[in-house]
Amino acid sequence: MNKRYADIIVDISQEKLDKSFQYEIPEELIFAVEVGKKVRIPFGKGGRQLTGYVVGISGEPKIAVEKMKAISGVEEQGTEIESRLIALAGWIARNYGSTMNQALKTVLPVKEKQAAREKRYLCLTAPLNVCQEHLELFQKKHYKAKERLLKALMEKENLEYATVTGELKISPQVIRGFVEEQLISVETERCYRTGMPSIKREETPPPLTLSQKKAVEEILEEWKEENPRPCLLKGVTGSGKTAVYMELIDKVLARGEQVIVLIPEIALTYQNVSRFYSRFGDGVSVMNSRLSKGERWDQFERAKNGEISIVIGPRSALFTPFPNLGLILIDEEHEGSYKSEKTPCYHARETAIERACMEHARVVLGSASPSVDSYYRGKTGAYKLVYLEERYGGRSLPKVSVVDLREELKTGNRSIFSSALTEKIRDRLEKKQQVLLFLNRRGYTGFVSCRSCGHVMKCPHCDVSLTSHRNGKLICHYCGYEQAQVQHCPACGSPYIGGFKAGTQQIETLVQKSFPGSRVLRMDADTTRKKDDHEKILSAFAAHEADILIGTQMIVKGHDFPKVTLVGVLAADLSLHNEDYRAAEKTFQLLLQAVGRAGRGELPGEAVIQTYNPEHYSIQAAAAQDYDQFYEAEMSYRLLLDYPPAASMAAIKGACEDEELLTKAMEYLRKYVETIYKKQDLILIGPAPEAVAKVQDLYRQVFYMRHQDREILVKLKNALEKYIAVNNGFRRLYIQFDFNV
Repeated sequence: MNKRYADIIVDISQEKLDKSFQYEIPEELIFAVEVGKKVRIPFGKGGRQLTGYVVGISGEPKIAVEKMKAISGVEEQGTEIESRLIALAGWIARNYGSTMNQALKTVLPVKEKQAAREKRYLCLTAPLNVCQEHLELFQKKHYKAKERLLKALMEKENLEYATVTGELKISPQVIRGFVEEQLISVETERCYRTGMPSIKREETPPPLTLSQKKAVEEILEEWKEENPRPCLLKGVTGSGKTAVYMELIDKVLARGEQVIVLIPEIALTYQNVSRFYSRFGDGVSVMNSRLSKGERWDQFERAKNGEISIVIGPRSALFTPFPNLGLILIDEEHEGSYKSEKTPCYHARETAIERACMEHARVVLGSASPSVDSYYRGKTGAYKLVYLEERYGGRSLPKVSVVDLREELKTGNRSIFSSALTEKIRDRLEKKQQVLLFLNRRGYTGFVSCRSCGHVMKCPHCDVSLTSHRNGKLICHYCGYEQAQVQHCPACGSPYIGGFKAGTQQIETLVQKSFPGSRVLRMDADTTRKKDDHEKILSAFAAHEADILIGTQMIVKGHDFPKVTLVGVLAADLSLHNEDYRAAEKTFQLLLQAVGRAGRGELPGEAVIQTYNPEHYSIQAAAAQDYDQFYEAEMSYRLLLDYPPAASMAAIKGACEDEELLTKAMEYLRKYVETIYKKQDLILIGPAPEAVAKVQDLYRQVFYMRHQDREILVKLKNALEKYIAVNNGFRRLYIQFDFNV
């Protein structure tokens, strides 16, 4: 049997992840040693036995074999959480194209150990009669500080050290004297930094509706299977999916297991934590990038020690080191923020399913507008589909109207507010109700359209919009097709052709001008830079301290404002014409989520969608709030063009300071794929400039591979990685792999 060698890290604290040591795998351990396994190894000159973790296995020795030591044994007593997470990192590296170190730094995200924060207490230990004798002595000798301290301790046996030195103004010298006289002891208690908002636990959970009970029963029935499938909970906006989540969490906690709840945005943390904390109390914690290093370190320690049972947070919370994970919940599972844009470009949904498989946990996905990929898996039986078809409390879905902005222009209205939306905003302000104004700028990359007829400049080969560049050209970022900028619409000849320029700040100014006296809040990247900005804006709006909330996609995700009776979508087309085959899907999802914010209280809701493309199937389906209508139209398009989930797709992205070298390298990569894979069932597109073709002096290009079998693409990715590694010409380039982009 050929010799095998293992790369092992001895210390998994983040700063030492890059330092691994190679050991020979003895023949008797060949089948026992795997990535993630905890092993015993001789270390250093003395050969002392240490434990380490396997992070890679190969048949190539990196040092002279005669100098290499062998693994002593495999630790079989239980699988520690570090071992499971390292195995997950190995899976990520294989399936998403990254080095093991890059995957490890993703899965073990705490960068460095933080000093523990402790509280110190002074505890009275002497009997009261002894204390009384000392008190009389202190009074007689006019030892005011000692008298003050002893009196305070006789009234309350334990005092915080900080209170004693601060409020009582007692010096450390006096405290040391009390310890030496055996009057007190100084005790310490670990104080965890939580980053949790102040929340009262006071709610009694409302009873589940019949529809919610049925959903819970269906999911629990699936969990009884030997290998339960991920469950996809498709519930209309306002149907009470969170109540179903909580009921399932109760069942998991009763078994002594832990739960990870993923949410798409930090902006949703406060509202979600409030709901979960009111139900589950101190067992709930948060994990997100806004926490300090100390707060993050403490939450990881609490999770490992079993001191918390539920963690809520965005994508990175998936790697919380729970020792007995029972359930991973992914709310708003359709959201693009669950896909990492940095290497490794992992998807939280796929990675959650893999982690759950490794740890015998379960996965529940929830959304009013599931991703086409997930719904396809539900329809084909890979996922268990569960439905919530009606809003909680029998409330009706909002009434939706679509405004054709081309007609507004014909009447002479060049404002960003249609006459219908203007009238409805005035009506709500008079009635003291609230309004959400949503600017759909997600993924906006400078498409060009006609304001008179709505025609959009598209690539003739890829059915995606062309992007306007400063060099005066319109470019397709899938295949590289380009043409000159147009001055007049090729469809109707109108001169009103160009891109959309307005942002949330300009809209805020227009609102204040059009509706004087209205109280306005704006929520976007600029107004939420600080740690608590999301919470402050949302809390203020929930308390009706403002009449109108203007924002980008972060205001339409999961928030529940009972007094909002009108939602205005100002420019539905901005995401519709993104240079992305998922543009229609993302537009539909955003619109459905947006209109779903209206009418969640006692009063009925209404939404106005402003668009230049009222006839587009995604706009029509969103207005009808009909997911299946959209899905059928979208899947026919995906099947026709072999886009996921009809097929799998991988992007190979290159970046380099030298544009000529980058172009040559990307062409070589494409030719190499054509050389090693001769069958006709592989589709190659590009190379072409990326949507943003230059960032920080790095030129960027991409080409795509499409195939029915994802495993074929993974094998081609592996071959490309080896080709890049052995060719010196690629050393000046940064190459990234991205699946199902």
